[in-house]
Amino acid sequence: MTSILGPLACGQATLARYAFRVPAGFPSPAADHLEQALSLDELFNLRAPHMYLVRIDGDSMQGAGIFDGDLVIVDRALEARHGHIVIAAVNGEPLCKRLQRAGSQVVLCSENPRFPPRYILEGDELSIWGVVTFSVRSHAASA
Repeated sequence: MTSILGPLACGQATLARYAFRVPAGFPSPAADHLEQALSLDELFNLRAPHMYLVRIDGDSMQGAGIFDGDLVIVDRALEARHGHIVIAAVNGEPLCKRLQRAGSQVVLCSENPRFPPRYILEGDELSIWGVVTFSVRSHAASA
């Protein structure tokens, strides 16, 4: 199950970006390491109206690093190919799965062994709503 949150709007806000990568231990972010301002629009390559957000419900994609409650950024302009993680609808039910193709056979695969693959059978209606390009997770403690 997924929750479509709607299209993204391009913004003008920028964030500071440091010229070093931060190891698991956190060094002091000194001003002399400041490289440039970075727009999240640029970082995530947002091109509204082709992009939209979806909140993931469930743990079927955890092997791909997409967890329950994560937001994924979806690009409707990309052609879905074998191996892409997609937002699809099977018989009207939205899903986030990895697209697998073998000849004419289409399979939507989970990234958790507890969930079986979903074979698209004759008579099923499959619609690909877009390709997942990024996932965003909150690390703030819940109140």
